[in-house]
Amino acid sequence: MIPGPLTVDTVADWWSIEVFHGEFSAARWKDSYGSELTESAVTHGAVDWGWHEHRTGVVFEAAFENEAEWDAFRGLPQVQAALDAVPDRVNGLLIYRGRGGSAGSPSRRPRRPSAGAGALELPEPEGEKVLDLTDSGPERLADPVG
Repeated sequence: MIPGPLTVDTVADWWSIEVFHGEFSAARWKDSYGSELTESAVTHGAVDWGWHEHRTGVVFEAAFENEAEWDAFRGLPQVQAALDAVPDRVNGLLIYRGRGGSAGSPSRRPRRPSAGAGALELPEPEGEKVLDLTDSGPERLADPVG
């Protein structure tokens, strides 16, 4: 029996490098280091790759046939230099196995009330009950009915 062609999803391990905005835009970081990262990944065994931009930053995804190829790519000086130059050096970098951004599965945002003319007018409060505490002494506390 001759095996059929293997797909990237069944053979490769996907890895993600997620960079968040910081002192400057993550898209600007991608413009500076993206081609070097892509070239390094392809020349060191990546079978697939892609860039994704989102509102908080960018994600570089690459699929390698085994973890050794990923480790070789990750250890390259140009990759290290790119990772050292992320916009937020403290909280601006995530590296993890798998695809996708850190936001998880997409979900709808809760609806907000319309601003301006589309907002509903609130009804005026009707005679609110007020408790008068100025006429409370020990004798009133002893007789709860009075």
